[in-house]
Amino acid sequence: MKLKDKVTVVTGGNSGIGFGIAASFSKEGANGAITGRNQQTIDKSVEQLGTNFIGLKGDVTNLDDLELIFKETFSKFGKIDALVVNAGGVVDGTPMGSVADVGEDGFDKYMDLNLKSVYFTVQKALPYLNDGSSIILIGSTAAHRAAPGMSIYSAAKAAVVSFAKGFSLDLLARRIRVNVLSPGSIDTPVFDKFSPAGQVDLVKQVWVNQIPVGRLGQPADIGKAAVFLASDESTFIVGSELLVDGGMTNISLMK
Repeated sequence: MKLKDKVTVVTGGNSGIGFGIAASFSKEGANGAITGRNQQTIDKSVEQLGTNFIGLKGDVTNLDDLELIFKETFSKFGKIDALVVNAGGVVDGTPMGSVADVGEDGFDKYMDLNLKSVYFTVQKALPYLNDGSSIILIGSTAAHRAAPGMSIYSAAKAAVVSFAKGFSLDLLARRIRVNVLSPGSIDTPVFDKFSPAGQVDLVKQVWVNQIPVGRLGQPADIGKAAVFLASDESTFIVGSELLVDGGMTNISLMK
């Protein structure tokens, strides 16, 4: 019960990595809120998490929605001890692409979702966060490894790593620590968005072949790491990045 009586907010906690984090938090005794844009998946996730979590519909690229998320969570629980800034990823209807292909509109949409929303999620949470709380920004190994068609996303995630350092300095007086948790290839529905029809398993195997531990990560792998960063066991870790990627970033298999 490492998070007993702690109140947490997980943006994008209605599916994938975000749900894995919320589920791990719940198992460790936390209460709080998950957010998402799809009411059906929010309701389903809350049902699985139990009565200690509420679901709030909101778009993290909308500042008014962000304000309501933290206001409603605080109203329900009276405090917030940990924030996981997880919402991000692929922009629906706007494929990733190379510098030759993605125009201003696509650039802005990816930066709005994966970078601008991070900044304002933290800013809007600050009036409601306890002093000494933990902010966990979800990064990506894409910040360290180039991949075809992912330059904008990778740049956004690299900037998220920088945010953790700058935010930590900004918030030292309140003892709020900010760190980045960067997943590698995690087995979530995102593969359905990236993969050609009928080739999901093939695409997954391509990634498995690059991972030293020989498997895709599971949302629970990220959840366990997030529990550590949200708990009092990590109070001496500030402005750092934790790679949870099965060794993919730092170890080469040399096949």
